[in-house]
Parts: sequence; C-alpha cells; structure tokens
Amino acid sequence: MKPSENFKTAIENYLNITAQKDTVFARSLAKETKNIESCFNYIFGEVKKTGLCAFDNQEIFDMAMKYYTDDSIGIPAPVACRAVVQSPAKADLFSQTEIDTLSSKSETIPQVKQQVKLVQTALTLFDL
Repeated sequence: MKPSENFKTAIENYLNITAQKDTVFARSLAKETKNIESCFNYIFGEVKKTGLCAFDNQEIFDMAMKYYTDDSIGIPAPVACRAVVQSPAKADLFSQTEIDTLSSKSETIPQVKQQVKLVQTALTLFDL
C-alpha cells in the first residue's frame, strides 16, 4: 500500500476535525487497537471489494469513520495499490479543459446536422 501524502493528510485531517467536534468519535479514534495504517488498509480493502476505481470524498471518509467506530473490524490485510487525491480543476472562463473541448465538439456536430435538416425541410414563401 502506498497512499500519497495528500491522501494521508486528507484522511487524518478529516478524522481529527471530526474528533474535535464529536467526543464519542474522539474516544473511538484514540483506541489503541486502531491505527491510521490499518485504516488505510481497511479503506483499500473495501474499495477493492467494490471493483470501482473512483469514489466521492465522503464515501472514503465514511469508510475511515467506520473503521474506527466498528469494533468488529480487526486488523485488515495490506492491499497492494496506490491511492492519490486530486482536487478538481477550478473553472476558468477563458480556457476549457480537454474533456470539455471534446464533449462540446461531439455535441455540436449532431446539433449542426440537425439544424441543417430543419432548414432543408422547412418551407419558405417561395415554395408555396
């Protein structure tokens, strides 16, 4: 298992902030039988079980919370994987991302063809 530093920081920050707000969870986080490395292994194991490769932040945070609060979860086996956290790109009014450019091209071509068909089938005053 090799989570990126951003992944580690994101999980640790979320757990610590939650513990500051919730005293019951703070006791779960302080358990000697639980640690952050095992938490990562638990998260990776759960992700692997689903067969999916992308998750919402909250889904991952919920897995971390469950690891600390559920006493029936033992020490999970390590999973060979790599985890990274990537923030979404901020919207820019003057440039488009490659995905936006590709999707807009594929959307405009059918629309143009459809408009041409509408123009060709529409009757004008000269056709009457």
